[in-house]
Amino acid sequence: MNTLVDCVLLIDDDRATNFFNERVVAKHSAFHKVNTVQSGMAALEYLNNVAQNTATKPNLIFLDINMPAMNGWEFLIEFSKLDEQIREGIKVILLSTSSNPDDVRASAKNHSVDDFINKPLSLDLLDNVLENHFNK
Repeated sequence: MNTLVDCVLLIDDDRATNFFNERVVAKHSAFHKVNTVQSGMAALEYLNNVAQNTATKPNLIFLDINMPAMNGWEFLIEFSKLDEQIREGIKVILLSTSSNPDDVRASAKNHSVDDFINKPLSLDLLDNVLENHFNK
């Protein structure tokens, strides 16, 4: 399978979750590069580095909702304020353990969110992401 997603950005405050998800994405042949950050603020800093051409622009962001300091919803507010050239072409998928139907409904209403899936990532879930969002 050819690479369909050049760069994935994983945003999760839990190191073990990032480690696991990074390994799953790296095993999938359609994904090339994986970067991880542990907070919404670190993700915004990463995206600012993209604007300065010092980081690879992600095609896909997996975003945790429940994080301290800046949760996923707060990140999305700041993400929406970024220059359109940075945001353009980035799919944002909420990746959460939340079973709260309000989170699912809120994600459907948020224009920055492309999908909502439950943790943990798996190769099958990545296949679904490719099929639904990258015209696999």
